[in-house]
Amino acid sequence: MPLETVESPRLYRQIADQLRHLIDRREYPVGGRLPPERELAEKLGVSRPSVREALIALEVEGRVRIRMGSGVYVIDRPAGLPALAPLADEAPEGPFEVLKARELIESAVCAEAGSQAGPREVAGLDEILAQMENPELTGDDLVALDRAFHVAIASILGNAVLARFVGLLFDQRINPYFRQLASYFENADSWREAVAEHREIRDAIAEGRGEAAQAAMRRHLQRSQERFSQSFGEGPAPAAPARRDGVQASTRQGGRESVVTRLVRKN
Repeated sequence: MPLETVESPRLYRQIADQLRHLIDRREYPVGGRLPPERELAEKLGVSRPSVREALIALEVEGRVRIRMGSGVYVIDRPAGLPALAPLADEAPEGPFEVLKARELIESAVCAEAGSQAGPREVAGLDEILAQMENPELTGDDLVALDRAFHVAIASILGNAVLARFVGLLFDQRINPYFRQLASYFENADSWREAVAEHREIRDAIAEGRGEAAQAAMRRHLQRSQERFSQSFGEGPAPAAPARRDGVQASTRQGGRESVVTRLVRKN
């Protein structure tokens, strides 16, 4: 079963489906390691963030385990864990798609907020940022305050629909896939960076500099994407398998080696 180039509004679902089928066919046996993100992205013709979303989805499903510094390994699926939703429309949006959408929408919101914010609105942002400095906060506390900050900016425009939309978009962050991804990369240092970026946004809004606020929000959400794109620290690829007669496995289709064969040979 060769991997196929995929194109879909939810690419990660298509990628996860292909990898799951290969796991079910024992192309990647329990205990075996999947190819690195970069290699999968090249073979599938998709971006590395889309591959990462697929791997996170498979981990939530209980099909693989991500080991930082080592790679992604196939595991026995524990009984009782739900599979991915059978229809693409029922699955959560991919984390990187959500962050990109937020970058486009919230940076535009900030451009307007910079020209409309008054002392009361700025004081509200200051209160949220002051709370985020509390070292005793849990990760969930910080996420809640992060949401409050972004919704407060949207609320400056006095449009309830827009404020609610920004909140709903942020709430995609608490779906199982996003939470699993965040568990690998969010820590005290990443939150300090995020709060510092929030302050840059706040300062631009307080000074009435709409373009600067827009740029600061765009940088913040781009950096968020970068933080979640850090390497899992995969080790070198395992040695290629060989057939019992000592000849390396190689299946060709129409004179061309199949993608699966190349992937299996490299694992």
